[in-house]
Amino acid sequence: MSEQSPTPSGTTGEPAVERPHTGHGFGRVLVAVYGLLALAATGRSILQITEYFDRAPVPFLLSALAALIYLVATIGLARGDRASVRLATIALTVELVGVLVVGTWSVVRPEAFPEKTVWSHFGAGYGYVPLVLPLVGLWWIRRTARATAASDAEVARSAD
Repeated sequence: MSEQSPTPSGTTGEPAVERPHTGHGFGRVLVAVYGLLALAATGRSILQITEYFDRAPVPFLLSALAALIYLVATIGLARGDRASVRLATIALTVELVGVLVVGTWSVVRPEAFPEKTVWSHFGAGYGYVPLVLPLVGLWWIRRTARATAASDAEVARSAD
């Protein structure tokens, strides 16, 4: 017997339709990588700020900002509801802009970065993951949004 899902009126209707979700499938890998990056950036920024803040306050604060953005992206992608996905989209977009701006700035004016940040040299210290990850994350959000729209259309067609 197939699992039945309640209809809006509370009766049982068609079998439950699995809706695409940013935290399922490949999204789980993405969430795990973002979570790991959030931990790494948080640890790095806490150490830098507590021990060496006077050496380079701006780069260390940028590392803390990156950690916060990674945390927001992790939670948004893992939860997968519309508001969380919107928040994750904003976080990933800010991350991408940050990596591009800080990366360019650190190459053009290296003296402005006496100490490295997570985003220095486009994330070279992290294997360029900070540069690639927001692009992959935005692609995944777009892909699951399309799949959700297709799923919603299928449910609407079957209801008619």
